Amino acid sequence: MNILLTGGAGYIGSLACVRLIEAGERPVIYDNLSNSSAAVVDRIAALTGVRPELVEGDIRDRARLDELLKRSPFDAAIHFAGSKAVGESTRDPLLYYDNNVHGSRVLLSALHDAGVRSIVFSSSATVYGDPDTVPLDEQAPTRPANTYGRTKLVIENMLRDLAVAAPDWSVTLLRYFNPVGAHPSGQLGEDPQGPPNNLVPYIAQVAVGRRPHLTVFGDDYATPDGTGVRDYIHVMDLVDGHIAALRRRHGQPGVRTYNLGTGRGHSVMEVLQAFERAAGRSIAHVVAPRRPGDVARYWADPALAARDLDWRAVRSLDDMCRDAWRWQKDNPDGYAAAPDRIRTA
Repeated sequence: MNILLTGGAGYIGSLACVRLIEAGERPVIYDNLSNSSAAVVDRIAALTGVRPELVEGDIRDRARLDELLKRSPFDAAIHFAGSKAVGESTRDPLLYYDNNVHGSRVLLSALHDAGVRSIVFSSSATVYGDPDTVPLDEQAPTRPANTYGRTKLVIENMLRDLAVAAPDWSVTLLRYFNPVGAHPSGQLGEDPQGPPNNLVPYIAQVAVGRRPHLTVFGDDYATPDGTGVRDYIHVMDLVDGHIAALRRRHGQPGVRTYNLGTGRGHSVMEVLQAFERAAGRSIAHVVAPRRPGDVARYWADPALAARDLDWRAVRSLDDMCRDAWRWQKDNPDGYAAAPDRIRTA
């Protein structure tokens, strides 16, 4: 299939591109490079022997999308593009509604008019908010505690409404828990622009000497060691979930929602200790007050994805930290030394 990857030069999108090529599909990356690097194209080509096309563009740019969709027929889209930092979303909510919600509306309108009626959407477990109980299955109440999660839920509902109005749409909503790790080669990984907003890349930058210490936000939660507990999933398991969803759901009308997680939680301190094992060194950290919008604990019930998609997360927390450390150690400045732009379209 010809697959449009919005945000395909980013952390998860670039790894999904590798897996799609390895699976015999033909991905095209569409990315505005605001939080990603065109250098991933060279690395994807080196890993797979296939150079994917990169089209530089924004999902809010309807003319650019129409130009691409007219030129290249697509069978399906995987929609990764969007802003994704919880803290930033509380400080600048209008940015998140513009980029995530408005951008998705423009994208869906362009896809619909071009006759592309199959999409896998990169949603988030933040749509659940602070849960009453864990683990969380797909029927748990959705009451997001921050702007980022609210924008993801708005997009989910937009897709549901679209599928009612146009019943030939095939929509798969994948609610990620916490992706970490990197490609096992160390050639592709998470390279945030500016200070990392997520735990593991921040730990990695402390371990490699780019930052003085990790700040642990809150050690007074009702958890075994007082720090927040999350379901961390290896990014390679996560992208395998996309391949499974694409293959199982393509051409099947309607909306399906799946949790992609491991089914168990790890605290911030457990992750820090696992990374210390991977790096073979102590990692400095300090404790600060809780952040607005954070919740104490959540992890997935991934049984539905196992049953419907024949998909399961198989990599451990130690695997995640070893691969994340290999990426950071081999690329201490991320993609910074690589060319800023590789224009292929």
